[in-house]
Amino acid sequence: MDNLDEIIDIFNRTTDKKKMRSLFQELFTDAELKDISKRWFLMKELYQGKPQRKIAKEMEISLCKITRGSKILKNANSEFRAILSDMYDDLD
Repeated sequence: MDNLDEIIDIFNRTTDKKKMRSLFQELFTDAELKDISKRWFLMKELYQGKPQRKIAKEMEISLCKITRGSKILKNANSEFRAILSDMYDDLD
């Protein structure tokens, strides 16, 4: 088993939200946590149909990062897309 698989297994076994937050804070720097959070927000904005240029301006990030997220969401087999669909598409 490689290191990434071990980390994934640890995250998968961690069901307590406080413990998961603590694990994230111990594993990632503040900057990394900010980047992860920003990436998640970006994906939500894209999924909800916000224009890429508007996201770039509001979030002060490059169109390259936004384009990468957009490509991920266009993939029918994307895990991000499935998660966001579960979050937003059943709200009606």
